[in-house]
Amino acid sequence: MDEIIAQIPIGIIHWIIIPLLIILARICDVSFGTLRIILIGKGYKNIAPLVGFGEALIWIIAVSQIMQNFDQIQYYFAYAIGYALGTFIGMKIEDRLSLGQVVIRIITHNDSSELIKSLKENNYNFTILDAEGKFGPVKMIFMITQRHTLNEAIQIIDKEYSAAFYSIEDVRYVKGNLPGGKNPIFSSLNPFQKHAMMNIGKRK
Repeated sequence: MDEIIAQIPIGIIHWIIIPLLIILARICDVSFGTLRIILIGKGYKNIAPLVGFGEALIWIIAVSQIMQNFDQIQYYFAYAIGYALGTFIGMKIEDRLSLGQVVIRIITHNDSSELIKSLKENNYNFTILDAEGKFGPVKMIFMITQRHTLNEAIQIIDKEYSAAFYSIEDVRYVKGNLPGGKNPIFSSLNPFQKHAMMNIGKRK
């Protein structure tokens, strides 16, 4: 291995190979950091330290290369590029995992019976309140669903009542069971899934 490295021109090592390795390391550790914060916020507090361990280990490897080569300006740029890419990729990972639960607030002005019927047929839990808006009486529908079923819920709302106004927010903790089954991303991680803050029930 050393013989192969010795045959590589020093310029390629300093300007291409090491910067690429630093970028890759930063992408990994920043992505881990973003994921760790999300896991803590969503209640997965037992798996977050493991992610933090990997984050710190990779960060030390990346920083050690810069500390040993203060005169290599390209390493600083590689470090910054890796940080930016890691932040972006970390957010994409979070979207892909779809962890936690969200609350959807729906406001309708006219007859929403078809929307309510469709939500019932798809086994969504919700609460309906009569309220008063700027232009008269409205109905407010509150529903909490698992985040990995959010797109399905939005499709139902848009299909059955396209004029509805709705807002979506993250929910930190829910006591009780929600329909939707286990998050498919975590279906093979049962030892970690059980540490989440709520016990997810299967959709009937």
